[in-house]
Amino acid sequence: MIFLFEEWIELILRWFHVIAGIAWIGSSFYFIALDLSLKQGKNLPDKSHGEAWQVHGGGFYHLVKYLVAPSKLPSELTWFKWEAYATWVSGFALLALIYYAGAELYMIDIIKYDFEKYEAVIMSILGIIFGWLIYDIICRISLKTNVYTLIGSIFILITAMSWVYSEIFSYRGAFMQIGTILGTIMVANVLMVIIPGQKKVVASLIANETPDPKHGMIAKQRSLHNNYLTLPVIFIMISNHYPLIYATKYSWIIIPIILIIGALIRHFFNVKHTGSKPPYWVAIPVTIFTLLTIYISYSGKPELSEMKGNATLINKIPKPILANAQEIIVSKCAMCHAREPLWENMANAPKLIRLETKKDIVDNIENIYSQSVLSFAMPPGNLSFIEDHERAEIQKLYIAINNLKDELK
Repeated sequence: MIFLFEEWIELILRWFHVIAGIAWIGSSFYFIALDLSLKQGKNLPDKSHGEAWQVHGGGFYHLVKYLVAPSKLPSELTWFKWEAYATWVSGFALLALIYYAGAELYMIDIIKYDFEKYEAVIMSILGIIFGWLIYDIICRISLKTNVYTLIGSIFILITAMSWVYSEIFSYRGAFMQIGTILGTIMVANVLMVIIPGQKKVVASLIANETPDPKHGMIAKQRSLHNNYLTLPVIFIMISNHYPLIYATKYSWIIIPIILIIGALIRHFFNVKHTGSKPPYWVAIPVTIFTLLTIYISYSGKPELSEMKGNATLINKIPKPILANAQEIIVSKCAMCHAREPLWENMANAPKLIRLETKKDIVDNIENIYSQSVLSFAMPPGNLSFIEDHERAEIQKLYIAINNLKDELK
C-alpha cells in the first residue's frame, strides 16, 4: 500500500510539473515571439518601443511595449512569475521523491564512487547552488562585454559540470543533475533578477522617479538566456525514458550538443517571429549534430570484449547460451523484476516487467538488450554489478533470438 501511495504522489507531482511547465514555457514562447514581432508606428505613445496587432479567439489585440516603463503606471499589472516558481518547486519535489529518496538506484554508481545516500544528495544540492552562482557571476561580469564571450563562458561551464557529474554519479543521475541545474538557472533568473528589477522600476514610478534603464537591459539578457535554454531543458526532462541518450559513457558530451541544437532551433523561430525570411539553413547543422549525437551514444555503449571477432550469427539458441544468459538475468535483474520483488517497499516489478523464467526473458529480450547491452541503464547504478563479459552473454542471446526470428519469417 505504501508503494502504491508513493506512485500516486509521484504521478500527481509529475502531472502538476508538466502543467506548470506548459504554462511557463508557453508564456515565455509567446512573449519572445511578441517582442520580436513589434513594429514601429506613427501614433505610438511616448517612450514606447513598438506595437503589435494580433488576432486570436475571435478577437483583436493591440499590444504596446515600453522599453523602460510608461510615464504613468496603470492601476493593475499582470506579473508572469508563478508559472516559473511552480515548475521549479514541483520539479525539485520530483527530484527529491525519485532521485534523492532512491539515490542508491538513480544517482549512485558503486563502480565510480560508493557514496552514502546523504553524500550524493549533498553533492547534488551543492552542484545546483554552485551552477547558479558561477552563471550569475559570469553574467554580471559580462553584461557590457561581447555577447559571444558570455555565451562561450556559459557553454564551457555547463560542459564542465556535465563531465564532472558523469564521473561521480550514475549516468542517469548525472544527466538529470544537469537538467536540474539548467532549470534552476532559468527560474533563478526570474526570481532573483528579472522580477526584482521590474519591482524596482515599479517602485521608481510610484515615487515619481525616472527608472534606471539597466534593469531592463539585465532582464532582457536573462530572458534571452531562458529562451535558448528552454528546449535543451525539455529534452533532458523527457530523456530519462530513453537510456540510449543518458546511459552511455559519453552522455556528458551529448548535453552540450543538445544545447547547440536547441539554440539553432530557437534561432530559427526567433528570426521567423521578426517577419524576416526563416533561416532554413539551420536544418543542416541540426541534422549533422543529431547524427553526431546518435554516433556518440552508440560509441559510449558497454564494451563487450568477448564479442570481438564473433562475426557468425547463431542459427538457433544453444542451451548453454540461454542458460548462461538466464542465470545472469535472474541473479542480477530478477531481484526487482519478479512477481514478488526483493527490493524494499517494491510491491510490483518496475513497469510490470518480470524476468524470472525463460519465457519472460525471451519475451523481453529487446528491452533487456537496449537497457543492459546498448547502454548502462540497467541495473540502476550497476547496483547488482553486471560485468562486461556478462553483458556479452546477454548479447549472444539477443543475436540468437533475432536470428531465429529471421529464419521463421
